Amino acid sequence: MSNDLACKITGSELEIMKLLWRAEDALSVTEIREELQKTKGWEPATIKTLIGRLVSKGAVRQEKRNVFYYSPLITEKEYGEWATEDLVSRVYNGRVKDLVAALVNSDGVTPEDLDELRQMFKVVE
Repeated sequence: MSNDLACKITGSELEIMKLLWRAEDALSVTEIREELQKTKGWEPATIKTLIGRLVSKGAVRQEKRNVFYYSPLITEKEYGEWATEDLVSRVYNGRVKDLVAALVNSDGVTPEDLDELRQMFKVVE
């Protein structure tokens, strides 16, 4: 995935990507619309516009069967890696240590999270 594509995915479009990533198969526009109306309260026209943008950007594949079905062309892992690199670059001036320090000092980090991080660092050594 190119960095250009990832940075062009908006927050609203990311909600659609998350839905597609969770799905085991391609989803129809009706399935996408039903879920997003339920969870986000978005209008059908908004959802169709967002899907169309993702198709135009090359992030989502559109397949015509009886109706159109959509599936992601980038993985959640690929997007997550790009987003992490972008965060470290933009917010922490490329210093991963500063990101980790911010996480460790955060109120949201539990003792269990810290134990898991310690284990991860042991594996890397």
